[in-house]
Amino acid sequence: MSLLLEPTKLIDQLQQNLSFQNRSKAADAAVLIAITQEQNPQVILTRRAAQMRHHAGEVSFPGGRREKGDTSNIVVALREAQEEIALNPFDVQLLGELPIQKARSGMIVKPIVGLIPPQVLLIPQPSEIDRIFYMPLRTFIDSPPQAYPVRFAEHDLYFPSFHFDNEIVWGLTARIMISLLSRGLGYRKEWPFLLNAPKP
Repeated sequence: MSLLLEPTKLIDQLQQNLSFQNRSKAADAAVLIAITQEQNPQVILTRRAAQMRHHAGEVSFPGGRREKGDTSNIVVALREAQEEIALNPFDVQLLGELPIQKARSGMIVKPIVGLIPPQVLLIPQPSEIDRIFYMPLRTFIDSPPQAYPVRFAEHDLYFPSFHFDNEIVWGLTARIMISLLSRGLGYRKEWPFLLNAPKP
């Protein structure tokens, strides 16, 4: 299935299709899918610091665990984005939420989607984030998945992944991106859940 929308129309589609539920279940964690509001919208991604206890060196969205006092999934996502990449919550125009996702750890994660200015200043928190980078939404739409080997119990399993700017997007982050395309743009991307062997 081909998505024929020009990049300039992607924001319009997201604004039309995304919304918040009246009552959203409190998740264990939340992430912010921050998209730049410009002609060729881009998604903000981070690479987690190598010294992190969980998912070290992996590509992820800004986000993290719910803390005592967090009153909603939105609060969790905005607070974590401010802590990790210095994104001012007042710079975020909230669009809606995506269905919950389950991480490998069993944690329930709620994705929150918002627009941010293209020139906003972002600063990585060095204890948590090694790098901040921007991925054009159109690039993800147009790129086919590649097999990414992950070692489990002395065996390699091959997961679908997306390679961009010397980074590999896979796992929970990739599944959230697929959900964004489906819910936000009505686009079903060919993205297998698991590859048992690498493609030739």
